Amino acid sequence: MARRTLAIERVRRLEVRTRVIQGAGHVVFVVLCMAVGFVVMATAVPQKRRLAELDNDLLTAKAREREVLAERESAEIEHRALREDPAFLEIHARDRLNYYREGERVLKFRKAE
Repeated sequence: MARRTLAIERVRRLEVRTRVIQGAGHVVFVVLCMAVGFVVMATAVPQKRRLAELDNDLLTAKAREREVLAERESAEIEHRALREDPAFLEIHARDRLNYYREGERVLKFRKAE
């Protein structure tokens, strides 16, 4: 009977060791997964920062494009008016050459730059 209890005790010890080894395996797996996750996050942070910089550059370029298009449209309108509207042509030429008619009062405004 003593032999049988000794065998049962050995089996119990083996079962406990097996559970401990399995638990350690689970812990190692979790630590490995966390390490892989940290590596992935560490490589994603610089890319996210670069993406934010590129988005900012894109917004700046689009704002500049809108300004240039507005300037172009203004120049086209002025060019069309100079070609087709004699009154505008006269006003523009008189303004440029500083001519005025007798008795006429001319007010000039400077652009704030």
